Amino acid sequence: MIVSRIEARRDKGTEAIRNLTDRLLAGLPPEAVLTDPDITTSYANDMASFCPAGAPAVVVLPRTVEEVQHVMRTATELRVPVVPQGARTGLSGGANATEGCIALSLTKMDRILEISPVDRIAVVEPGVINAALSRAVEEHGLYYPPDPSSWEMCTIGGNIGTASGGLCCVKYGVTAEYVLGLDVVLADGRLMSTGRRTAKGVAGYDLTRLFVGSEGSLGVVVRAVLALKPKPPRQLVLAAEFASATAACDAVCRIMEGGHVPSLLELMDRTTVKAVNDLAHMGLPETTEALLLAAFDTPDPAADLAAVGALCEAAGATQVVPAEDATESEMLLQARRLSLTALETVKGTTMIDDVCVPRSRLGAMLDGVERIAAKYDLTIGVCAHAGDGNTHPTVCFDAQDPEESRRARESFDEIMALGLELGGTITGEHGVGVLKKEWLAREIGPVGVEMQRAVKQVFDPLGILNPGKLF
Repeated sequence: MIVSRIEARRDKGTEAIRNLTDRLLAGLPPEAVLTDPDITTSYANDMASFCPAGAPAVVVLPRTVEEVQHVMRTATELRVPVVPQGARTGLSGGANATEGCIALSLTKMDRILEISPVDRIAVVEPGVINAALSRAVEEHGLYYPPDPSSWEMCTIGGNIGTASGGLCCVKYGVTAEYVLGLDVVLADGRLMSTGRRTAKGVAGYDLTRLFVGSEGSLGVVVRAVLALKPKPPRQLVLAAEFASATAACDAVCRIMEGGHVPSLLELMDRTTVKAVNDLAHMGLPETTEALLLAAFDTPDPAADLAAVGALCEAAGATQVVPAEDATESEMLLQARRLSLTALETVKGTTMIDDVCVPRSRLGAMLDGVERIAAKYDLTIGVCAHAGDGNTHPTVCFDAQDPEESRRARESFDEIMALGLELGGTITGEHGVGVLKKEWLAREIGPVGVEMQRAVKQVFDPLGILNPGKLF
C-alpha cells in the first residue's frame, strides 16, 4: 500500500510536469523548453556555497518579451514558482532553483537595442554580458562604468537584480545609479514600464530603483535603459606596499579625506596576493602585508598618482610604484580581478563575504577578520573595494571536511556580525539571496521586514517569483 501511494504521487508529479511543459510549449518554440534532468540540474545553482537548491521542473530560455509574458501567465495559472536567472555568477544563492520551479534563464535575450551618443543611453535586453556592453559603447566614445569582477560572464539583468558594484564604484557609483528605466514582466504576465530615458524625471514613485536589487522577487526585467558617460582618458594605476593592513587602511582614509577622486582604490591582503601569484605567476610582492592599488583617469593621472603616492608614504608605505603605461596598469588590474578566482584554489571551496563598512572603520574591519581567522583556524583572504569600504573576506575551506565546513560557516556569520557592529551592512553588491536571509532581518529590523514583505505582496500576491529569497 505504501509503495502504491508513492507511485501515485510520482505519477501525479510526472503528469503535472507534462502539463506544465505542454502549456509552455503552446507559446514557446521547442528549443526554448528544456526538460532533460541532466540539463535542468545544471541550472539549479549559482556560485554560492551553503545555499540549498531544488531541482527545476523545466528550464525556459525565451528570446522575446512576449515569450516571457507567456511563461509568467502560465506560471500564475498553474501556481508554479519561477526563478529568474542570468549567468548564475551570483554569490548569495539568489538564482538558486526552487523545487519544481520554472528556471527562467534570460541569457538568450542578449541584444543591445540602442546606443545613443546624444542622449547618452543604451537600451539593452537582460542577457547582455557586461563586458560586451562596455566594449560596444566604447566604440561610440561612451562608457558604462559598473564593472563587477565577473564582467566577462555576468549579465546586465543579473547586475540589476543584485544591484552590482565593481572596481570603479569609488568614483562612478554602482548599477542603481545607471538604471534610468525598465520594462518589467509582472508575476501575472502584464508588462510594465518604469522610469524614463530622459536626463531628468521625477514622475511618481521611483519604481525603477525598487526593482534594482530585488533579485527577481518582484518582476522579470526584460529591457533596461542605462545611463552612459563620456569615455574617460586611459587610467594609470599605482601600487603601494604596506607592512600592515592597518597602515593601508590609514592611507585610504588620507586619500579620501584629502579630496582625491580616484577611479579605483582597491586593497589585497597578503593571503590574496600569494593566491594570485600562485595562480597566475604575476610577480606581485609577497613580502607585503597589504597591497593598495589606486588609479586615476584624469587628464593628468601622473600628477594625481604622485600626490596619492605621497599620502601612502606618509601612512607608512614601504614601497610605492606607479605604473609607467596602460599595459602595466592593466596587469595590476588583472591581478585584482583574479583575486576571488585565485582564493578558490587555496582549499577548493570559498565563502565570499560582502560586508561594507564606513571607510573610517575599514582598518577595524580587516583587523577583526584577522582575529576571526585565527579563532577558527581558517585561511581568510581579503580583497576590498577600499575606496567605498566594501570588503570581500573570503573564507577558504575543504568542503569535504565537515568540521572545517562548520567552522567556515560560523566564521562567515561572525564577519557579518562584525560588519554590523562597525556601522556597516551585510551586503554592498552581492545581494541577500538565500545566504543572508537571517542577517537581512537583523539589519533592517522587524518593521523593515514587515514593510518589505508588504511590497512583495503587492507585486507578487501568489508568491511565485523567486520564493524563499531575501526573507
